[in-house]
Amino acid sequence: MKIFNTLTGQKDEFKPLKGKKVNIFVCGPTVYDYSHIGHARNYVSFDCFVKYLRHKKYNVFYLQNITDIDDKIIARAREKGVTPKDLALAFEKEYIKDMKALGVNSVSKYARATEYVKEIISQVKRLQDKGFAYVIEGDGIYYSIDKFKNYGKLAGRTALDAEDAISRIDYSKDKKNRGDFCLWKFKQQEEEPSWAASFGDGRPGWHIEDTAITEKFFGAQYDVHGGARDLIFPHHEAEVAQMEAISGKSPLVKYWMHVGFLTVNGQKMSKSVGNFITISEFLRRNQPKHLRFFIAKNLWSSPIDYTESTMIEVRSAIDRIEDFVRKIKNSNSKIASKTENQTIIKELKTNFYNELDDDFNTPKAFAVLFDFINKANQIEFSKKQASEVCKFFQEINDIFGIIDFKKINQKIPANIKKLAKDRELARKNKEWQKADQLRMEIEKQGYIVEDTPTGPSIKAN
Repeated sequence: MKIFNTLTGQKDEFKPLKGKKVNIFVCGPTVYDYSHIGHARNYVSFDCFVKYLRHKKYNVFYLQNITDIDDKIIARAREKGVTPKDLALAFEKEYIKDMKALGVNSVSKYARATEYVKEIISQVKRLQDKGFAYVIEGDGIYYSIDKFKNYGKLAGRTALDAEDAISRIDYSKDKKNRGDFCLWKFKQQEEEPSWAASFGDGRPGWHIEDTAITEKFFGAQYDVHGGARDLIFPHHEAEVAQMEAISGKSPLVKYWMHVGFLTVNGQKMSKSVGNFITISEFLRRNQPKHLRFFIAKNLWSSPIDYTESTMIEVRSAIDRIEDFVRKIKNSNSKIASKTENQTIIKELKTNFYNELDDDFNTPKAFAVLFDFINKANQIEFSKKQASEVCKFFQEINDIFGIIDFKKINQKIPANIKKLAKDRELARKNKEWQKADQLRMEIEKQGYIVEDTPTGPSIKAN
């Protein structure tokens, strides 16, 4: 298996540090607002990737942080007249609810930043002791990027290029370098959340929480770090600088995976533009599998654009898959297994997984799947072969979560089957008006009947 690695700028052979054990960390949300479909793009992509690794028998520990202390949280809490802690908890619950609704259930551990302040303070102290951090009185403790000779290696920038970096809480006119970033923000106002520390009461900077959490769970080095592309610089660059300075070990992470941006109708999502779509809003009008397939059918590292016309195509594609699975599942063929059919099934599995092994290339993998469906619709499989195909589609669904097997497995009531049978008889007798009336009666009761070369197919609407 190969994966594109931001650190090396190429597809690298996937060889975890400890054989089949994989430690993966993905930057979680800052919980001050509702999650949107851009967040979904990131977390569904990694949900599918982790599930594929587990399918390949890797023992994956998937860690995700929750940023529950931050300037944005404090400002929003002040606006709403609530405590930062209560605001963060409320939006964390909304985030978890959204992830559950989308079937994102591969995360092994969610780690709140505020529960690892002891580890954060330890890292700040060690950076001070090693000469990488300095104090600005009345402001905070900052990381001096000119002390870390490899600063910029992840993003392909020099320390001088970093002078244009502006992160969430790093503004200060007294910084040594404009690109220096805050490790610890001293308490400014009485109502601000703060923690006691020997170097001054305050709260963590944004970047330091991630390395403190990953060091706690994984140590100084681990396998995969994921996140959205806009986090490469300065956020992930800062993580590298912090942890490698503390440990003296390089690289912090063997494989860096950065997910492409999601735009809406060709524009960046923004409330002011009016194209901001929360996950909960999307799910009021669509099913989770539609968003999962929209995300999964695109290469994880490429940009994608959300439009209503794209979603029509997505629904149509899922319908094609589910109709095929329903047909193959209900096959009662009496023919013997044909060797050529078995060859087609074997090629499907091999080619599908080969594409996933090549940089988790889902667009090519799904192209293989639809080519197979086109061929298979012209073939009569034996019952055993049909069962094998159905099992393979279940495997795919375990990874991607795009097929509603509950709906497919739903038993068709006897009265609906009788109506379909009567309709088929009316069609054979060329009683078209009666056949139409029976079709409308079937639809009225929440089912659809479709005519196929092998006879009528019934499904829940």
